[in-house]
Amino acid sequence: MLEKFTNWKVKNEENTQSVLTNTENLPKHIAIIMDGNGRWAKKRGLPRIAGHREGMSVINKIVKKANDIGIETLTLYAFSTENWKRPKNEVDFLLRLPERFLSIELPKLVKENVKVRLMGSKENLPAHTLKAVETAINETKDNTGLVLNFALNYGSRFEIVKAVQQVVKDVEDGKLTVDEIMEETIEQYLMTDTLRDPDLLIRTSGEIRLSNFMLWQLAYTEFWFTDVLWPDFTEEHFLEAIQVYQRRARRYGGV
Repeated sequence: MLEKFTNWKVKNEENTQSVLTNTENLPKHIAIIMDGNGRWAKKRGLPRIAGHREGMSVINKIVKKANDIGIETLTLYAFSTENWKRPKNEVDFLLRLPERFLSIELPKLVKENVKVRLMGSKENLPAHTLKAVETAINETKDNTGLVLNFALNYGSRFEIVKAVQQVVKDVEDGKLTVDEIMEETIEQYLMTDTLRDPDLLIRTSGEIRLSNFMLWQLAYTEFWFTDVLWPDFTEEHFLEAIQVYQRRARRYGGV
C-alpha cells in the first residue's frame, strides 16, 4: 500500500511539474461537469446519495490542485435546472451539499485565498443553501486567488433567455439601441459577465454532451472527456486533462 501511494505521489508531482513548465499555455478558466456519482454508487450497491457524498470529497482535492498550479477560475456544474426532476430525497440531499462542503472547507478556502462565486438562479433554492453560499461569497470577497464558481440551479438556455429579456427591456427603456447589440453586448448580460470564457471543459463518466451547460461560453473551448466517474476522479486525471489541452492548437476558426 505504501509503495502504491509513493508511486502515485511521484507520478502526481511529475505531472504537476510538466504542467508548470508550460505556464504560458496553462488554461486560465477550467469548467467541469462532475458526472457519474449515481453510477459510482450503483456499482457498489449503495444509494445514489452515497455517490454524491463521495463526489463532494473530490471537489476539495481538485480545487486545491487548481489553486496550487495557478488556474484563475474553476467552474463546477453543481446543480442544473433539470436536476429538479430527480427524486425529492436526492434533490434535497444535493441542495444540502453546498452547506456541508462549505461548513468544512470554508476556513481552508479563506486561508488559501480562494474566492467563491455563484452562477445560477437563486429562485427556488432553499434558504439554507443560499445562506451557506452567500456566507462563503462574503467571507472570500477580498481574496485574489482562484475564483471557485459554483453553477448552482444553472441552465444555459435559462441564462440566455434571461439575457435576451434584459436586452429587450433595456432597448425599450432607451438604455440600448438595436445597432449596439453585438456579441460583446450579449456577454455583459450573461451570468459570466465578469469571467473569461472557459479554455478547457472536463466531463467525467463517459458521457459526451454538454447537458445545457455554458452553451454560449463554450463556443471555442477545448473539450476533454473521460470514462472515469467523478468520485474516482483524481488530481492526476485533472493534470492529464491540462496536459492534453497544452498539446492542442487553438485556431478559433483560423488556420
